[in-house]
Amino acid sequence: MEAVKFLNLLKKHKFTLIAVPVLVMAIAFVLTRKLPNVYESKGSLSAGLVEGSQTMMLDNSLLQDTKVSQQFANLIQIMQMKRVYEQVSYQLIIHDLTNKVPFKKTSKLFDELNPDARQHAYEVFSERYRTRAPLSLWNQDEKGLNQVLKSMGYDYDALAKKMRIYRIENTDFINVEFESDSPKLSAFVVNTLCYEFITYYTSLTKDNQFKAIQFLDTMLQQKKDTLNDQMGGLKDFKIKNKVLNLGEYAKTLYTQIADLEGRIQQVKKEIEANEGALTNINKKFNTNGRQFTDTAQMIMNKNITYYKEQITSLYNDYIKNKFDTTYKIKIDSVKKLLEKEVNRADDRTPLNPMEAKQNLLNQKMNLEINRDLARSSVKSLQDEYNNLNKRLNSLVPYEAVIQSYEGNINVASQEYIEILKKYNQTNLAYNSSVQLKQIEMAMPNPPLPSKKMLLVAISGVGSFVFCILILFVLFYIDDSIQYAGELANKTNFTVLGLLPFIRNTALLNLNKLWEYDNADTENRDFKNYLRSLRFETADMMQGAHTLVVTSLNNNEGKSFVAMSLANAFIMVNKRVLLIDGNFNNPAITAMTGADEYLEDYFTDKLYQPHRNYDNDVTVLGNRGLDISLFEIAAEDVILSKINELKRSFDIIIIESSGLNTLNQSKEWINMADKVVAVFECNKSISAAEKPYLAYLKTLGDKFVGWVLNKADNNTGQSKTKKKWFEKKR
Repeated sequence: MEAVKFLNLLKKHKFTLIAVPVLVMAIAFVLTRKLPNVYESKGSLSAGLVEGSQTMMLDNSLLQDTKVSQQFANLIQIMQMKRVYEQVSYQLIIHDLTNKVPFKKTSKLFDELNPDARQHAYEVFSERYRTRAPLSLWNQDEKGLNQVLKSMGYDYDALAKKMRIYRIENTDFINVEFESDSPKLSAFVVNTLCYEFITYYTSLTKDNQFKAIQFLDTMLQQKKDTLNDQMGGLKDFKIKNKVLNLGEYAKTLYTQIADLEGRIQQVKKEIEANEGALTNINKKFNTNGRQFTDTAQMIMNKNITYYKEQITSLYNDYIKNKFDTTYKIKIDSVKKLLEKEVNRADDRTPLNPMEAKQNLLNQKMNLEINRDLARSSVKSLQDEYNNLNKRLNSLVPYEAVIQSYEGNINVASQEYIEILKKYNQTNLAYNSSVQLKQIEMAMPNPPLPSKKMLLVAISGVGSFVFCILILFVLFYIDDSIQYAGELANKTNFTVLGLLPFIRNTALLNLNKLWEYDNADTENRDFKNYLRSLRFETADMMQGAHTLVVTSLNNNEGKSFVAMSLANAFIMVNKRVLLIDGNFNNPAITAMTGADEYLEDYFTDKLYQPHRNYDNDVTVLGNRGLDISLFEIAAEDVILSKINELKRSFDIIIIESSGLNTLNQSKEWINMADKVVAVFECNKSISAAEKPYLAYLKTLGDKFVGWVLNKADNNTGQSKTKKKWFEKKR
C-alpha cells in the first residue's frame, strides 16, 4: 500500500521529475562547455626502504610492515610540506618572470607588473628559493608578491589541491600526479616537486646524521675514558696487593681445605681404631705378661723412637709441601726401616713359654707406632688447615673490591660497544649514497578524456535523485489519507465507498448525470462509484428509513454526497426526502431552491412537505438561522414528525453540520436511524478530531461507515466486489 501510494505520488509529479533534471543538465552543459582540457603528468620515486640491495649493508634485520608503512607515511608527509611546495612555487613564478612564454595565461595582477617590478620580484623570489625561506606576510612588499603568486595559481593551496601523492601498495615506489590545463606545467610541477623533495630530504637527513655522529663520537670518547679508568684502577689494585688471579687462587684454596678436612677425618678414625685395639690387648695381659712386655720394650725403644721421629718430621714436610710425592716416598722408606727394627726386636726378645702373649706383644707395638704416627699427622694437618683458612679469609676484602671493579668494567664495556656499533652504523649511512631517487620522469601527456558529458550526466542523475528524495521526505512526513484502506485502518470503521474529485462541472447537474445518452467516461465512472455507494448504504441500512450525513469538520462535501446519494436512490424507484439540517451552511437549500422549511414543518405551520411525483427528490430546506434542532421543537415532537415522514417516504437523508459543531450535529444523530460520515481525501486526522472518532464508536451499529470524498480516480480498490473496506476485527 505504501509503495503504491509513493508511486502514485511520483506519477503525480512526473513532469517535475522530468523538467528539473533536464533544466539542471542544460545549465551544467552551459557551465562546462568552456572548461579547458585537463592534462595529467605522473612521476615515480624509489624510497629504498624495502629494497634488499640498498638496505642489506645498513641493517640486516627485516623491516616490519608497520614500520615500513610508517616510514612511507613520513616520506609522503614531508613531501606535502608547505616548505617543499614553496620551492616549486618559486620555480614556477621565476620561470614565468624570465620567459616570454609562461606556463599558463598570466593573471591581471601579473600583467600590471612593470619591468622594474618584475626584476624586483625575480630577485626576491630567487633569494627566497636559495635560502628556502617563505615570504613574510608582515612585509607589505612580500605580501604583494604573495598575491601575485596566488593570482597565477602557484601558491601552496592551489598546487596541493591538484596534486596526488601516494604509495603503490606493497612496493617501494611513490607516485606523484598533477593535473593542470597545460601539459608542460603538469610535467614541470611533478619533476620539480620530486627534485626539491629529494634535495630537502637529503639535506635534512645528512644534517641529522652529522649531528648524530658528533654526538656519538663525544659519547664514545667518554665511555672509552671511563672504561680505561676502571681497568687501570683494577690493575693498580692487583699490583699493590699482589693478587694475580683471585678467583683461581680462591678456588685452589677451597680445594686444598676440602682435601685436608677429608684427611683429618680419616686420620682421626685411624687413631680411634688403634686406641680401641690397644685397649683390648692390654686387658688380655696379666702382671707377669706386662713385666715381660716391659723388658722387651726396653730393648727396642731406642731405634724405634728414632724412626718414629723421622716419620713425624717427614710427614710434616709432606703436608707443608702440598703432599709432594717425594716426601711420600721417603715416609714409606722410613716406615719399612721401622718395621724391620720392630721385627728384629721381636727376634731378640726371650721366648716366653706362652706363644699367644708374644703375638699380642707384636700387635701392641705395631698399633702404638701407628697411633703415634697418626697423632703427629693430625696436628700437622690441623695446622695446615688453619693456615689455609687464614689465607682464604684474607682474600674476602680483595674479592669485594675486585668484583666492584670488574662490574664497572663490564658495564662500561657494554656501553662502549653499543655506542661504537651505533657510531659505525650512522657513519656508514652518512657516507653511503642517498637511497631516495626519481626513477620515472614526468612527461607532457595528451589531455585526459573529457569529463564534461560525465558532469552533465551526473548533474541530471543527481537532480533526479534529489527530487525523488524530496518527494520521499514529503511522502514520509505526509500523514494525509488518500486511500479508502488508509481511512479504514486508521479509524477502524468500514468505508462504504468513495466519490471521485469532480473536474467536469457538468456533473454538478445530477439530473443530466443519469441521462442514457450521457456516455462521457468521467460521468460513467462517477455513476459507477455512486451506484456502489448506494448499494453499500442500502445494505447497511437494513430497513431503516432515516440516514444522517455528517463529517468531522465542515466543507468536506456533505451536501454534494447527500444530494448525489438521494438522486441515486431515486433511480431505483425509492421515495426520497432530502432534509437540509445544516443551519450553519444551508447549501442544499440554496442549490435546490427549496421553498418548504423544516422550521415550519416541526412547528405545524406546514402540514407535510409537498411530495414531487416527477421522479425527483423532495427537499425540505431551512432558513439558515442561528438555531439548533431542539430549539425549534421538543424532542418528542420532532421524533413524532419524523415518524410521520417515514410513512410517506422510503428513505430520508438528512445533512447535518460537522461534528465540530458539537450538539447541532448530535441532535440530528439522536433522531436518525443510521449515520454515515464524509471524509475528504488528502486530509489527515488531527488530534482535535480524535474525540469525534471516539464519539462515533459510541454509536455502535448506528454508524454505518465512511464515504471518501474528492478521491482520485486511481485511489485503488474501486473494483472490489463486495464492501469497499471492512474495519479491522
